[in-house]
Amino acid sequence: MTAPLAFARAHAQEFEGDLCEWLRIPSISTLSAHRSDVERAARWTADHLRAIGLDGRLIAGEGHPLAYGEWRGAPGRPTVLAYGHYDVQPADPLDLWTTPPFEPTRRGGSLYARGAADNKGQIFTFFKAVESHLATGTPLPVNVKVLVEGEEECGGRAVEAYIRSDPDRVRADAALVLDSGMFAPGVPAITLGLRGIVSAEVEVAGPARDLHSGLYGGTAPNPFLALARIIAGLTDSQHRILIPRFYDRVALPEPAERTAWTRLPFDEAKFSRDEVGGAGLVGEPEYTILERLWARPTLDVHGMPGGFTGEGMKTVIPARASAKISMRLVPHQEPEEIFDLFEGYVHRLAPPAVRLVVRPLMGSAAPVLIDPRLPAIEAARDALAETFGREAALIRSGATVPIVADLAARLGIPTVVTGWSLPDAGWHGPDEKLDLDHFHLGIEALIRFLERFAESNIPQRR
Repeated sequence: MTAPLAFARAHAQEFEGDLCEWLRIPSISTLSAHRSDVERAARWTADHLRAIGLDGRLIAGEGHPLAYGEWRGAPGRPTVLAYGHYDVQPADPLDLWTTPPFEPTRRGGSLYARGAADNKGQIFTFFKAVESHLATGTPLPVNVKVLVEGEEECGGRAVEAYIRSDPDRVRADAALVLDSGMFAPGVPAITLGLRGIVSAEVEVAGPARDLHSGLYGGTAPNPFLALARIIAGLTDSQHRILIPRFYDRVALPEPAERTAWTRLPFDEAKFSRDEVGGAGLVGEPEYTILERLWARPTLDVHGMPGGFTGEGMKTVIPARASAKISMRLVPHQEPEEIFDLFEGYVHRLAPPAVRLVVRPLMGSAAPVLIDPRLPAIEAARDALAETFGREAALIRSGATVPIVADLAARLGIPTVVTGWSLPDAGWHGPDEKLDLDHFHLGIEALIRFLERFAESNIPQRR
């Protein structure tokens, strides 16, 4: 056993304690009331990077600050950039948490807290892989850069602006994006495909002000009824999207990839019961569940604010209603083109006598597909197999990680997307958790990845 691996195992409880300290900071980026907490989490991140031996610092700009660290003690060796985010989702509804979301609690082999899986607990494994080298006097086999942002959960553009303004600061021979997860317990995974996203708010205006529904009903246009007709016209009963030309660029995965997915240990009934928890599954019937999740575009409605939603009844025809809608995109769909198609079709669906505004929400992101033959992917597969005792599943994800498009597509950095959370980790929901065995194995896998990637002997770029 190498010295870094031995150190990681000997300091397992200390590593968990450090993570709990970070998780106690309610760094909810989307709520202005938590701005000081977000800044505190950023400072904590930079301080911890310095404490483990990196040149850690805060990078201020528009929005929440970035935390950055680097170690340049391996001249002539390749450079690895690790990315994560320190901001978290709101914890509501609080009454559905078994224990308070910002009081990390160990229970049943898992650590429960907001941010445990998404994303503090995951990027923290890289911190500890680096510390396990430097604390033992074992030089890292590669140069290291770490970039941790604070706006991933609120659609901010600070990290994108930073990369555009100073691409050399993040340029590397490989990037690790630790914002994914395991396919199943004990089954490591490398995510080769991510869906993109484009989102919009559709606002419908009817009368000039709220009106009494008894005095004006039947003559005044009701924005909610108009909005309901628009939404109903976006998809058919099989959840196929009806926007003209929406599917023009959609390509099916290669047959070999689709066949490989059928061999994965996926239990549709368990997925429906334990992860979705509804009365059944929906979607295009001609595609498997994994194909619907990973390789098909989607359209979802997330909220319809407007009108009266308080207790009891208030019989008004509201002046305005709106809906928040997003579309997940697959290769080779382009976010700007899809938004234009969506906007045009929504205007066609709008009934007369209402006024309509369609505006983009948060930042869009392009879909990504990564070549599995990259040396960085091969090094990751070796490290995961050695650590977990089985080959990593090569999968896609229905989620969107905007930074991957920036790193892989814009900068051309070979990017490995992986992580240690399980499908039932509760991302964005109550009782979010991280399996602690996988947390510690993730640290060991990253120690081995750095060694395997160094052995590939890629000339240093930056």
